[in-house]
Amino acid sequence: MKKSNLPFVTNLKIDKEKLPKHIAIIMDGNRRWAVKKGLSASDGHKAGAQNLEKIVNYCRDIGIKNITVYALSTENWRHRSAEEVKGIFNLLINVVKTKRQEYKKSGIKFFVLGNFQAFPFKVKNALKKILNTVLDDERIKFNVALNYGGRDEIVNAIKNIVKDGVKAHEINEELVSKYLYTKDQPDPDLIIRPGGEFRLSNFLLWQMSYAELFFTDILWPDFTPKELEKAIYWYQQRDRRMGK
Repeated sequence: MKKSNLPFVTNLKIDKEKLPKHIAIIMDGNRRWAVKKGLSASDGHKAGAQNLEKIVNYCRDIGIKNITVYALSTENWRHRSAEEVKGIFNLLINVVKTKRQEYKKSGIKFFVLGNFQAFPFKVKNALKKILNTVLDDERIKFNVALNYGGRDEIVNAIKNIVKDGVKAHEINEELVSKYLYTKDQPDPDLIIRPGGEFRLSNFLLWQMSYAELFFTDILWPDFTPKELEKAIYWYQQRDRRMGK
């Protein structure tokens, strides 16, 4: 195993040559974290956003090329209180506005997975500006799943394939992948779910076919780069046969 000068934060023997190309995270536990501390749901989401910044920076610094996080599902948007959703939107607007130039300088390319066109104008406008930011030196692709559902993504891909007049015999896995939100990006190697739940919650259903699934009881705001490093070490111990 080769020695590394990368900014790892534990004494685990991480092999820098075997890092996941793409890590996906179901960010779970913001509200429960807030309840434990006697805080509001909005405080929990703010803490989760602050932790996300640390995780993305860490991934960039150690050489992870793609990270996807599940921020707001189609079900979250439909079923959570208007007040909580408004708080999430305000937090999102603040983050993309304040981080736009920082991301540009530090090589973080921001993408949205999902139908954000259904969002209020202020949210759409803020997202469009950061999505149109051109980077001179891209170091990591940062995908945020917003108004996202894995089944919706697949249905949307099928509709667009039909719309484009693709013949049945021309359809294969490679073609379908090109119609997904993650087109031109590798499928996740490692999917992480903090928060103590053991389900996938309609997240990247097509893309996770051969991903390693890591579950932990730690709530998302407490899932530090140290915890992520433990997950990466666990991933590197797996025998990834990829169906062979």
